Amino acid sequence: MRQTLRIGTRGSALALWQAGWVKTQLENRWPGLRVELVPIKTSGDKIQGVSLAQVGGKGLFVKEIEEALLGEMIDLAVHSMKDLPGELPTGLILGAVPEREDHRDVLITRHGETLAELPAGTRVGTSSLRRQALLLHLNPNLQVEMLRGNVDTRLRKQSEGVVDATVLAAAGLNRLGLMPARSHLLDDQIFLPAIGQGALGIETRLEDEVVAFVHPLHHHATDIAVRAERAFLGRMGGNCRTPLAAKGDVDNDRIHLRALVASPDGQRLIRGEHEGPLALAEQVGATLAEWLLARGGKEILAELEAKD
Repeated sequence: MRQTLRIGTRGSALALWQAGWVKTQLENRWPGLRVELVPIKTSGDKIQGVSLAQVGGKGLFVKEIEEALLGEMIDLAVHSMKDLPGELPTGLILGAVPEREDHRDVLITRHGETLAELPAGTRVGTSSLRRQALLLHLNPNLQVEMLRGNVDTRLRKQSEGVVDATVLAAAGLNRLGLMPARSHLLDDQIFLPAIGQGALGIETRLEDEVVAFVHPLHHHATDIAVRAERAFLGRMGGNCRTPLAAKGDVDNDRIHLRALVASPDGQRLIRGEHEGPLALAEQVGATLAEWLLARGGKEILAELEAKD
């Protein structure tokens, strides 16, 4: 049995917290095991000042880490699930999906205003086209501005007046203990989260003994929900240039999935929902994608592809 495992991770405070949490869980579960963190700078970390949509999408946050995993320079990788593209490279699998943190988005404003209370012209920072589309759909008089950077960087930029408000994931703020006092959790029935938001993915090599080490961290209900969401993403053919959202909920032996596709300006937004047995979670996701594509989603995607 291995005595040491190497976890590949991005070097941001949040990524290191997440990898550190997995390290602690593994060392507690397997006495005598030594777990090392191996920070890896990804293309997404190196490229700042432009939106992800312009430089290749969210896969930029995992590419170098997955290459290190395939090259056996690390033994496993810890990702924010929402950073993972719809398909994993050949030879890699999700060895475990731990229990999900809060999946919702948080609106942070200077004076504690709600989204509806923000006056026309308010500068809201985000680098997410999903958040941009939902913000403009719900309040078209807002001025959405690109705001890249880690959680603490974006909070600092708001405090410096670069923007008046920002939208961040509750999970990251909770994990880092940075939830501001003047913040509002956005209703996920309206402000649907990113696919996989709040969940972690522990990536391993296929048929590697490391899978047995990480399996005790696996949370079945979270895995089922994320499988449905990612199947939706895969069938939509979505990427960071596509405003997509989805959230799966497990209730006894059923999976219920809500999803949407939108134009970046928020003027067109198509919502839908579908449910089915847990064993057919991925089929539920693909079926809902087909439903949205047939009701205008295909036209939205075609227009976005034409602009690339």
